[in-house]
Amino acid sequence: MSLPPNFLEELRLRTPLAPLIGRSVKLTRAGRQWRGCCPFHGEKSPSFYVYDDHYHCFGCGAHGDAIAFVMQSQGASFPEAVERLAAEAGLEVPKASPQQAKREARQRDLHDVLQAAAESYQRRLRLPEGRAGLDYLLRRGLSEETIRRFGLGWSGGGRGALAADLKPQGIEPRQLVEAGLMRPGEGEAPPTDLFFNRVMFPIRDRRGRIISFGGRVLGDGQPKYVNGPETDLFSKRRNLYALDLAREAAFKGAPVVVVEGYMDVIALHQAGFGGAVAPLGTALTEEQLAELWRLTPQPLLCFDGDKAGGRAAAPAAELALPLLSPERSLSFVTLPAGEDPDTLVGRGGPAAFRAVLEAAQPLSEVLYGMIAEKHAGATPEARAGLRHALEGAAASIPDKFLAGEYRRQLLDRFFAASRRPQPAAFSGGARPGGFGGGGFGPGRAGRGGGFAGGFASGFGGGFGGGRGRGGGAAPGWALPAPPRPEIVPAQARLEQARCLLAITAAHPWLLPEVEEAFAALDLPEGVARALQEVLLRWPAAGGALDAAALADHLERVEPEGLAWLRQSPRLLPSAVAADALPKLVAEQWWYFFSCFQGEAALQAELAEAEQDFIATGSTAAQTRLIRLKELLAAQMRGDAGDEGGGF
Repeated sequence: MSLPPNFLEELRLRTPLAPLIGRSVKLTRAGRQWRGCCPFHGEKSPSFYVYDDHYHCFGCGAHGDAIAFVMQSQGASFPEAVERLAAEAGLEVPKASPQQAKREARQRDLHDVLQAAAESYQRRLRLPEGRAGLDYLLRRGLSEETIRRFGLGWSGGGRGALAADLKPQGIEPRQLVEAGLMRPGEGEAPPTDLFFNRVMFPIRDRRGRIISFGGRVLGDGQPKYVNGPETDLFSKRRNLYALDLAREAAFKGAPVVVVEGYMDVIALHQAGFGGAVAPLGTALTEEQLAELWRLTPQPLLCFDGDKAGGRAAAPAAELALPLLSPERSLSFVTLPAGEDPDTLVGRGGPAAFRAVLEAAQPLSEVLYGMIAEKHAGATPEARAGLRHALEGAAASIPDKFLAGEYRRQLLDRFFAASRRPQPAAFSGGARPGGFGGGGFGPGRAGRGGGFAGGFASGFGGGFGGGRGRGGGAAPGWALPAPPRPEIVPAQARLEQARCLLAITAAHPWLLPEVEEAFAALDLPEGVARALQEVLLRWPAAGGALDAAALADHLERVEPEGLAWLRQSPRLLPSAVAADALPKLVAEQWWYFFSCFQGEAALQAELAEAEQDFIATGSTAAQTRLIRLKELLAAQMRGDAGDEGGGF
């Protein structure tokens, strides 16, 4: 007995083809596809292409899906290939049973019933009773070819009209109920039509088979649109209107655009935008996003340019964040106020909609505005709530490096929005309470502005070698900014040492973990070196790993150093706080450690840490090894200053 089509479709959806084939074939990106040398015949130039749902070799003609690849590459039978893939996908292969046979037969019957209903609706559209529906479609600007291509029809007056029309074909009302075309009657009453006096829109699955219908009433009737109910074939969460047509268009390179309604989709297809699809009366779902990403790595979500459009965009962004990867994202298209895709194309033609698509913004750019709208206000509480929400949004992205990029971009916007225009006297130079080109003061760190409410994203303009953007005359001022004073590297290095020592003194539990790395640091002579020696001796002397006890000890043996650590507390990183999370404390400590170590020194430190971990296997050695690898990777990417950002 064959397996249920729904099961096989689910198995294919849960088995990404490129990773499966990539286990045995070296694949490289080729546009939206992957390319490699065919595993089924010897070749030197790659002619084997992997698409979202199939592979094809232009050399030997090998072709198939995930199941076929396992069969051809591993010599497995069809049942064996299905069993292997199902085990990896966490699916249980349905067992053959009389009940399963009945379900398969019923599903085949339902497809036949829906196809017969579609033909009936299309016939009625051309009869006198369907004239109002046809006139409506023509008034909306649809051509006869478009009406035929989408299979549009007319439901008739209801009251058993569909059942009577299909009775000669042997289709019973019971089957129409199962197909979602009629409602069961109450008690002894016969079933009643679900659709009557409506323009009918067939809904197809990705393979082009009709699985349900949507209907639009003419005039002022409510609800304006009705979709068929959930059935054995139809799930609103899993399907998109015009998905079958969009697959073909996307394969040819068309942008995939998600719009709101059936007529928007049809109008866009007629205007040449064949990648248009729409949800089926619900907000965008996780399953629909997965379908979209099978078509393209960056689908476009199209929303009206009003408040309702903004409210619709935010849930889509929130849904997508935990599903993002470096190869899967979203872009957002905002329409002019009062327009939808149908009216925009009708008034301005394809060029008007194309201009809107060209102005699409990626999720990374629009996310800040969406979150800020929910956390409006300038009070410290409102700002803290906004920052917390921004950090939470970035943290919801599973890919570590992508999450870091989002976090960095969101907080760049956050700090930029909080900067105040500076008087001309301080333009580009030192500010009260700080010094240096980007300002080591009450602004933000990393890209000019020092520390703002804690450690932001590295020293940036405040400590030499950064990319300071602090200062500058307020917009509209005509006076040129005076040249920035030169940054003193020795002073910047001393301040870095103060931050590192302050974190250590505030959290002495760190000392056993970082002892070897801390001891190897060449801190500036004077108060910094003296504090380093005192802190290193503290655990060996039996001192408690407690901040208060250590502070008392420093008060006795190194009061000058303690006073130095405590000066200008607002300029210290957020990890100095007593309630800072251990993860943040460790990240910022190792960041400041990296400030004193170049790549060569970090490589040597890493080699030593690997040997230490092999020899001892201790947790402290493991943590040190992990931190050093992260820091070295960050330095090689050129963003070491951001890795320990404490966001």
